[in-house]
Amino acid sequence: MTVPFLNLRAAHDPLKGEIMAAIQQVIETSAFAGGSFVAKFDEEFAAYCHTKYSIGLGHGTEALWLPLLALGVGPGDEVITVPGTFMATAEAITYCGAKPVFIDIDESTYTMNPALLERAITPKTKAIIPVHLFGQVADMDPILEIANRHGIPIVEDACQAHGAEYKGRRAGSIGAAGAFSFYPGKNLGAMGEAGATTTNDAELKAKIETLRDHGQRKKYHHSMIGWNARMDGMQGAILSIKLKHLERGNECRRTNAALYQKLLAGEKNIIVPQEAPGRKHVYHLFAIRTPKRDAVIDALAKLSIHCGIHYPIPVHLEEAYQGLGLGRGSFPVAERCADEFISLPMFPELTADQIETVVRELKIAVRSING
Repeated sequence: MTVPFLNLRAAHDPLKGEIMAAIQQVIETSAFAGGSFVAKFDEEFAAYCHTKYSIGLGHGTEALWLPLLALGVGPGDEVITVPGTFMATAEAITYCGAKPVFIDIDESTYTMNPALLERAITPKTKAIIPVHLFGQVADMDPILEIANRHGIPIVEDACQAHGAEYKGRRAGSIGAAGAFSFYPGKNLGAMGEAGATTTNDAELKAKIETLRDHGQRKKYHHSMIGWNARMDGMQGAILSIKLKHLERGNECRRTNAALYQKLLAGEKNIIVPQEAPGRKHVYHLFAIRTPKRDAVIDALAKLSIHCGIHYPIPVHLEEAYQGLGLGRGSFPVAERCADEFISLPMFPELTADQIETVVRELKIAVRSING
């Protein structure tokens, strides 16, 4: 049985008629760059995230970058985050002119370890970015307590956590701002590039809206140097349709994850992801850990079971960040996890038969490779 890592057609085919009608509406109204369809989605997504505002943007990297700029992060500043994340988290910091300062992750949740946070704070620290990796919110209460005590704003990297919750609070509603990516494979994915920043702060919202439109609040009146970060009108229209199905999709992911966990329980040499107390994990990815990961992936690929690795190189070890002088051993938990992660197939339409096939062949591969 072939098991794809992701199947976007399975998600889009049932919505094709509605999506094509929405695209036709955008064409007829010529609302291509920003405009009414983006404004409608912004209102809907803010309500979904339990925030006052959502600002539609071109992609998730801008959703991280613009709130940092709006918060005044600039050259000479430092922003604390984790090395176990996608490159965009650090890029957003660097493109403010600031320096990313990394702390290690918690080995059970793969998110920021709050016990390491305070010692990383310096007079140059201007923001903290906890990453809600794989669909689980970081341990926000202790992070908030430390940040608030030092007067440092938090920007949540919620790019993989659409609908995830922490003690009843939605991802993106907990810090000063939340950043979301709508890359096609995300729990809420566009048909192209798109992103959004959420916030409850009216002043921050106004600054981000100005920054996304070349620094202008009124046409040709530029109060600051901005960027072209507007969301595409077609993506706004499509996202409004797909948002209606996000909760169902998340529940399907949780059901799939529960089956994986049941079938893999107690298996030697496999660590399965767990939902921490007080969290609602939405399983954007189902990342297990196993020794000799590359050999296991190769064995599964030969059987047409397609897996991924998120992410094989922690950011501090990437060539692009060698200037920070952080070698192997700097963040041992993130490094160990990066060497062991395998992302198993995970999408709402995944069937029980497919999951059972993945697990059966995974067990055979791990046992034969690791003994």
